[in-house]
Amino acid sequence: MNVLFVSLIDFKSLNDRNIYTDLMRMFVKNGHQLYVISPTEKKNNQPTRIYRDKVQIEEKDWTAVILKPQIGNIQKNGYVEKAISMFTLDGILKRAIKHYWNKVKFNLILYPTPPITITEVVHYVKKRDGAKTYLLLKDIFPDGTIDLGVLSTRGWRGMLYRYYKSVEKKLYDNSDFIGCMSPANCQYVLSHTPKVDKNKVEICPNSVEPLDNSCDKATRARLRVKYGIPENTTVFVYGGNLGQPQGISFFIDCLQRVQSRRDAFFLIVGDGTEFRKIEEYISSSMQKNVKLLRRLPKKDYDKMIGSCDIGMIFLDHRYLIPNFPSRLLSYMQAKMPVLAVTDPNTDLGTIIEKEDFGWWCESNDVEAFSQKVAEALASDLKIMGQNAWDVLVKKYNVKDAYQTIIKHI
Repeated sequence: MNVLFVSLIDFKSLNDRNIYTDLMRMFVKNGHQLYVISPTEKKNNQPTRIYRDKVQIEEKDWTAVILKPQIGNIQKNGYVEKAISMFTLDGILKRAIKHYWNKVKFNLILYPTPPITITEVVHYVKKRDGAKTYLLLKDIFPDGTIDLGVLSTRGWRGMLYRYYKSVEKKLYDNSDFIGCMSPANCQYVLSHTPKVDKNKVEICPNSVEPLDNSCDKATRARLRVKYGIPENTTVFVYGGNLGQPQGISFFIDCLQRVQSRRDAFFLIVGDGTEFRKIEEYISSSMQKNVKLLRRLPKKDYDKMIGSCDIGMIFLDHRYLIPNFPSRLLSYMQAKMPVLAVTDPNTDLGTIIEKEDFGWWCESNDVEAFSQKVAEALASDLKIMGQNAWDVLVKKYNVKDAYQTIIKHI
């Protein structure tokens, strides 16, 4: 079966490890011919290219085809430039498919959100080849922009919102199946888009190929020295984007509340539009139990994370859409319990507490955060970390995600 995977994720090989490449390797491993569109932004100064990717699975070499069309700049750019790039994306990808794969008949199209502006590409291939289409819903857009005040229902921003809602509707209509990250995601889609057939909406969570990223005492000590992390303290680590969706102002309030603790250290590793705000706070406050690092290469990050004790997730309290950040899985692979500080609309915290591998509080209550930190410090982190690993293997294994999708074909 010929499978087309369309995304904005810029990767060089399916041997990389993330929620998308892990899933794609499962299709290759099960004998499907995989074609991948992984664009490169104009600022990278790389022309459109296509190549065969040698995929190593269980000491065997398989082959996938990766097409990297050059697109406009999207990540870490101004809103106007990003908007223009998103508007032109559909046309660029559609032309690339026509040029390079005009004679390839696809049986299945897989595509995650973001973005939603690939609906014409999906429609074109679906109509041309009679392909089945499966949407991996990782972001509910544009509703999330309303929650954070980026877009509005009025004025020129309201015009943009209504346009994006029409695009979202087309994308859902063109999707034979919609895989949501959690039960709350499914409920949100069905309640806010009632015309969507409930029979095509199902849970297909963020999943990975389980890889034990925990480390022994000697490695832990070496890594802590390397990254300037105190050795004899419990380390709470946050890794990932530092932007508006994370509610950075509240995050800083939380750090300030626990600055007097000597039994806890807070490590922040990431990048984003709000990085400077945290950097300025740490510099001005001279808080001793916090450290900020720029985003690390994934291999280095995965190793470093194993030297920490508790993973943290922050989400802005204004969110009405139920987010489910994939960084959760990195913590679980390191066999770490998780402290989730989020809005009440996501079921992330409910799942973490139900499965007994972490703690949850709302992201508008600094005192609740302080109490959860104290609760975590008094817990058996080894047992809870093992619980996290067991749940990962049982419920967030890419093998199960593959079976969820392939059963429809």
